[in-house]
Amino acid sequence: MVALVFPALPTVTLPVTGRAERFPVRRIFCVGRNYAEHTKEMGGDPEKEAPFFFTKPADAVVESGSRIPYPPATNNLHHEGELVVAIGKGGAMVSEEAAEAMIWGHAAGNDLTRRDLQAEAKERRRPWDMAKGFDKSAVVGAIKPGPLPDSRLRCSVNGAVRQEASLSDMVWSPAAIIAALSQMVSLSPGDLIFTGTPAGVGPLNRGDTCKVEIEGLQSATVTIA
Repeated sequence: MVALVFPALPTVTLPVTGRAERFPVRRIFCVGRNYAEHTKEMGGDPEKEAPFFFTKPADAVVESGSRIPYPPATNNLHHEGELVVAIGKGGAMVSEEAAEAMIWGHAAGNDLTRRDLQAEAKERRRPWDMAKGFDKSAVVGAIKPGPLPDSRLRCSVNGAVRQEASLSDMVWSPAAIIAALSQMVSLSPGDLIFTGTPAGVGPLNRGDTCKVEIEGLQSATVTIA
């Protein structure tokens, strides 16, 4: 047995719908601008962009129903409701057809974003890490195993709908996202992929409750304490 200089942190896990077992989280990848209207909202051209990715650390995961503090170093925290794909089979350099078999399940998610830091990073051509990968920035509901038929995504704040779209409105399907990502990194069981957010992103304030709903999945709900 290898001796450690201090105890290793426990593996981050998420609940699985209908099961006692939990899903161990390995890495979190996120794809940007995957809905045409959101791409336009953020100043991009959906007809000209290929998938691009950023990451969050596994310990940024927040389970649905949690209360979290308003994050430091920002005055403009935003919600981004998304479908999250859970990977159950590893692979690299895979086709879209092979990518389908790598999907273990799906969940509702919220890619919390420090929008002011992101805007500054874009302006200065710097990484987005501190805008996207901060503590408690990845809200994820229970993962439901198996395929997910075309559904609608809805994100509401204090009961008022802010974002709503069909998952079929994605520029790149989950399989296309997985295939593209696998050209750059080897994917493994336990990886999560946030698949992008539709138009309507907006601010969250202290005391707000944000709920991301996708038909057929448990919601991803968080309250800003």
